[in-house]
Amino acid sequence: KAIELFDAMNDGKIKAVWIMATNPVVSLPDSEKIKTALEKCPFVVVSDCIADTETTRLADVVLPAQGWSEKSGTVTNSERRISRQRRILPSPGEAKPDWWILKEVAQKMGFNEQFDYRHEGEIFKEYSEMTALGNETGKARDLCLIGLTKLDEKGYGELTPQQWPVLEYQPEIIEQRMFTNGEFFTESGKAQFIAVEHDKPIADTSVEFPLIMNTGRIRDQWHT
Repeated sequence: KAIELFDAMNDGKIKAVWIMATNPVVSLPDSEKIKTALEKCPFVVVSDCIADTETTRLADVVLPAQGWSEKSGTVTNSERRISRQRRILPSPGEAKPDWWILKEVAQKMGFNEQFDYRHEGEIFKEYSEMTALGNETGKARDLCLIGLTKLDEKGYGELTPQQWPVLEYQPEIIEQRMFTNGEFFTESGKAQFIAVEHDKPIADTSVEFPLIMNTGRIRDQWHT
């Protein structure tokens, strides 16, 4: 968890951190503690599409990432539908995709064979193959992309929206609901409901301060 990670960093247990696609000095609670943790960390790398943020100011190395309209890949929404994200703008300067940056660093560290990707479609294919491990053909599990494991670069480029589990490629958009058979992926096969108690915020509203501010969130912008 992010909070525990920064607690460990504050205690000197983490010597290096690579932060991608987030600005924790703003998005996490207790920003002063987060700043202190990053200042204590011997080596901080930040990948971001914005050069000057509260977190990049504390970095030893800043890597130029692509913005949402510059990258290609996939996006999965809350109804389990995977859609292709296709770039619509060229990248400025030396900005690169996150997967390419990770690949280059890994290869410099000697992991050439494990990170020999030429295209993001190869990563998606490997991901699909991993979801198929331990899954039987014809049996729907919560995440299974067996039907996408044969995609080549052309097929990935033309990928239509797919809703998992994908046991066979879906040429048309389909709707499939999970758990309509009353069976769940638990040991008992039954749904598990856990009652929780609400923890009130430390600072509650009052006559003097009657409002609570909460930062907004959209698909590509989380609190920062």
